[in-house]
Amino acid sequence: MEAEDVIVANVAQVAPEAVGLPLTIIVQVELISEAPEAIDAAKNSFRTAPEVQQCHYVTGEADFVLIVAVPSMAAYEDFTRRVFFQSGNVK
Repeated sequence: MEAEDVIVANVAQVAPEAVGLPLTIIVQVELISEAPEAIDAAKNSFRTAPEVQQCHYVTGEADFVLIVAVPSMAAYEDFTRRVFFQSGNVK
């Protein structure tokens, strides 16, 4: 089935606690500006943040939904300061 591209991936599920990331946080992100350059900058910022496990560009009130894995709430706060507040484009 792999040769016929029916099976496209084999994955392993990792226990978050075992790798020191016991907190998984689902975050809705709303941008101030939705200009193409601003959206591209946000995508790049999320892509390069190691805490972001998944990033979904969505419709509705939020522009993105992120799945963020961190070791503690203090680490999440550091993440938000670095990724959201420094950008100047996150509400």
